[in-house]
Amino acid sequence: MNVANILRYPVKGLSAQELPRTTVTVGGGLPLDRRYALLLGTLTPEVGLPEEGGWRPKTDFLALDRHERLAALHTDFDPDTHMLVIRRNGKPVSRGRLDQPMGRTLVEQFFTAYMAGSVPGVPRIQEAGETFAFSDVREPLVSILNLASVQDIERVAKQPVDPHRFRANLWLDGVPAWGERSWIGRTLCIGDARLEVTAPIGRCPATEVNPQTGARDLNVVQTLKRGYGHAHCGVYARVVAGGSIATGDGVTLA
Repeated sequence: MNVANILRYPVKGLSAQELPRTTVTVGGGLPLDRRYALLLGTLTPEVGLPEEGGWRPKTDFLALDRHERLAALHTDFDPDTHMLVIRRNGKPVSRGRLDQPMGRTLVEQFFTAYMAGSVPGVPRIQEAGETFAFSDVREPLVSILNLASVQDIERVAKQPVDPHRFRANLWLDGVPAWGERSWIGRTLCIGDARLEVTAPIGRCPATEVNPQTGARDLNVVQTLKRGYGHAHCGVYARVVAGGSIATGDGVTLA
């Protein structure tokens, strides 16, 4: 087994950032993954924040399961300045530093216009902070995708299936299709890093959205249920020992 790709999503619902390497720490996800999100304009950061550090469910944010237009945008994120550049059809349409009020305002104004008629109010940039992420689960976890399982879904779907649909952090190669379903409770060793596999990932309508076109063109959930009797693809893992992870690294199972 080896690491085929490493991806993070600095802004929930927006495009991935591919990384040649990353460093994980105990109890955390990938650095800057889902660090920011666009809070729905009908909500405010002060209303309804849970006690667990500010995590909120994905229904509070712009997300691909309900807002497929997000997939038509390409974003670049600078981890040093937190500058976000948004492109549409290859052309820059907005930019702003997400760690500064003026930068957030510029990005919010863009999404207010871009999503007009789809969502009410002004979407607001919200930052997760250092101890959690705006992922679909409360605990900071790393999401892992087996590329062979995606290839097997193509067999059932009878059409190509882009792995980006699943918005995972680590893509693994060299694993038999669906081999990851037997990993629950076991540990993946990647260099010094150790990741304890905790649960399968249940898939939602976000996977219907073609990441290249923004069109809903494949019902992945129904394809999974029809072909395999479940709606899982990929697994979550908890970092139990920190370390560096790079593309091409070997992966062993303990």
